[in-house]
Amino acid sequence: MNWIQNLSRAVDYIENNLTEEISLDEVARQAYSSNSHFQLIFHVVMGITVGEYIRNRRLSQSAFDLLKPNSRIIDVAVAYQYDTQESFSKAFTRFHGVSPSKITRGVVRVFNPLTITVAVQGGFEMAWKLNNNFHFWVDWNDLSEQANTSPAEKNNSLIRWANDARQKNPLVFDAITEWLLDDSQWITDAQLVENEQILMQGVFGRFKEQNIRLRVYLKELESSGVINDSVFKVLDNFDKKLSEKLFNDFTNLRERSLREKIAGNMTGRFGTDNVENKGYINYLKDYDAKVQWCLFMPDLVRRQMDGFQIDSFEYKHMPAFRFIGKEFDKKMNKKLREEVVATLNLMSEHKSGFDYDLLFMHHYGKGVDKELWHGFWGRFMAANTPVPEGFAHWDFVPGCMGEQDTQCPTSPDDTKTPYLTFRSQFAYAQFSGDVKAMHKREGYDSDAMYDVTRNIILGQGVTIPYPEIYWTAEVHLDGYDNPSTAFLFSVAI
Repeated sequence: MNWIQNLSRAVDYIENNLTEEISLDEVARQAYSSNSHFQLIFHVVMGITVGEYIRNRRLSQSAFDLLKPNSRIIDVAVAYQYDTQESFSKAFTRFHGVSPSKITRGVVRVFNPLTITVAVQGGFEMAWKLNNNFHFWVDWNDLSEQANTSPAEKNNSLIRWANDARQKNPLVFDAITEWLLDDSQWITDAQLVENEQILMQGVFGRFKEQNIRLRVYLKELESSGVINDSVFKVLDNFDKKLSEKLFNDFTNLRERSLREKIAGNMTGRFGTDNVENKGYINYLKDYDAKVQWCLFMPDLVRRQMDGFQIDSFEYKHMPAFRFIGKEFDKKMNKKLREEVVATLNLMSEHKSGFDYDLLFMHHYGKGVDKELWHGFWGRFMAANTPVPEGFAHWDFVPGCMGEQDTQCPTSPDDTKTPYLTFRSQFAYAQFSGDVKAMHKREGYDSDAMYDVTRNIILGQGVTIPYPEIYWTAEVHLDGYDNPSTAFLFSVAI
């Protein structure tokens, strides 16, 4: 792998010239690269800019020189290319947490030389412990090395990367959240200096560079037709989120309240655990997942439709309506379902325009770790339809984003059922083929229709409003006494 040798040669050159003036053009030449390309690749691979790396190595080594007998601060400052003793002392104090005159071996902060094998080692150990666990798209030499590889094969490599990242990254984001909320990591000036490297360069910076490289790779393949175009909009939104200004001064992160806003809550391996405080890291996790879904979901959907096919798929935007029904449980036999349907048939003047028998499902606005699945037999009826005694109901409103939204009704009419207001917008998929295959559960998160509908949505970069106003429904196009062959899934577009 020549790029490893080239970067290693550049790092060796820096290491041998820490006390000399270092030209970035000359460093790039050591890697047989242009200055701009080298700086980009160095940042992507190392998680730190070339300038920051040189500065950290000089400040780290200068401490050991100051510990030598008869050393003078001005001499060390000049040796490590600082114009004045004052500028050196300021940088030194920020890096080590003590002034040059007070340095002792016990407080020296060591920034080790970076070495490149298959993984990056050295630098601040905490930074690499966190950052190296992310499955970044950093194969920057891929296009040139795979000149004879077909677009389909390159797309397959993207799919494999996205699948691997989806398995790995959620737990790394949780580790970042846990680290942000660990008060013991945010006490001293030295910790703040190191943490700034970890968060700003090691996490935010590396995702920015990953997106740059990934977009270049995707653009090279776009004309071949193998790429899902939805990924470009998702990358744009990801970059927009990464560009947000979170604080005026990194030292403000000593305040736990600010770190809580950034950290949010951990969401588990699959990103589905309940979140009471959605922070900046949670949003980054969502966008990271959306990129991966756009890359591997189309292929997964094709493989999941075994024995059946999708006849139509659309996003429906309906005016306000109301679901009315009864909870489905072990006591809900065929006779009770008939009674539900018979009651709703008598309310024909209150039709919604989507008048099929449904098994409506949700988790009461909570994550699957907090609330089990609840199902209700019923129908969508017109808004404000009177609710028969003994029936549950939920309202659906255009643009509603949950109970805190002023566009949503704030209280139930006449039911003791825990109340939620949902969004009257959903994906609608109709299927044909082997009905048993449509409802197959083995190998699926829920069943085949659920998984395929959800995965089409995710592959298009569309948001599923989980968990606050998340819901799904099986649609019995030929009536409740025939199998469901269509599926609804809540979306927010």
